Amino acid sequence: ASAHIQEQVDMLQEIMNNGLAYEVNGSVYFDVIKYAEDHDYGKLSGRKIEDLIAGAGESRRELEGQDEKRNPNDFALWKNASEEHIMKWRSPWGVGFPGWHIECSAMSAKYLGEQFDIHAGGMDLLFPHHESEIAQSTACNHVAPAKYWMHNNMITINGQKMAKSLNNGVLLAEMFSGEHELLDKAYSPMTMRFFLMQAHYRGTVDFSNDALLAAEKGFKRLSNALKRIDDLPVSEDSEVDVSSWEKKFYSVMNDDLNTPQAIPFLFES
Repeated sequence: ASAHIQEQVDMLQEIMNNGLAYEVNGSVYFDVIKYAEDHDYGKLSGRKIEDLIAGAGESRRELEGQDEKRNPNDFALWKNASEEHIMKWRSPWGVGFPGWHIECSAMSAKYLGEQFDIHAGGMDLLFPHHESEIAQSTACNHVAPAKYWMHNNMITINGQKMAKSLNNGVLLAEMFSGEHELLDKAYSPMTMRFFLMQAHYRGTVDFSNDALLAAEKGFKRLSNALKRIDDLPVSEDSEVDVSSWEKKFYSVMNDDLNTPQAIPFLFES
C-alpha cells in the first residue's frame, strides 16, 4: 500500500471534489451523513444509519480524533501525522498518512477496475471496513466496487478464537511439520484441504487434533475408493436406465429439495 500513496491521494481528492469529504487540521474525513442522503450506508452489514448515529455517543468518548469529526460515524481518509509518526507522506492537506480503508479501494480500482465481480474477506471486516470501502468507492467512481461480497467466518482452536494475542495461532508450515505445541502430529496439505472443504465458508472452522485426525481418515477412505474404481468390473449390459434416473435427479434438484417428493427420492437413489 505504501507504493500507492499517490493513487490514494487522488482518490480522496476526487471524493472531496464530489462534496463527500472534508478537511480538519490536516486530516480528511468521509462525510457519512452527507453520503447517506443519497446512498444506503449500512446495506452490506444490515445496519441502519439512524441506529449508528444513536449509538455513536459511547465511541465518541473513546476514539482518538472524534472531536474533529462532524459526526462520530465519519471515518478518516487521511490523518495528520505527528512528528514521531514513522510512516508519513506529503499531501495537499499536509504531512500525514492514509486512513485504514482508502488503500483497498484505490488499489483495487487501479488493478481490477472501478467495479469487479467478487470481493472476499473475513466476517470481522464486514463493518466498518467493507462498508466504508463501498461508500468511498461509490463517492469517487459513482459505482459500487464489487458485485458480490463473500465473507468467510473465523478460525478457532479447540473452540477458542485463533489470535496472535492469545498465542494460539498455527501456521500452515507448522501443520505440515507437526512442530507446534497444540499439534499431536503432522498433517499433509491434502488432509488440510479436505478438512477445510468440509465446512461452509461462512461457518466457523474449529481446529483440533481430533477433527484433523477425522479428516485424515476421511480423506484416506476417499482416496482408497478412487483407487478401486479402475479395478471394478464393467458390465456390457445394465438392467437400469441410467439416463432416466439422471433426468429424474435433475428434475428434483431444479425443484425444491424441501418438498416431500424430493427427500424420499434422494434417499432411495
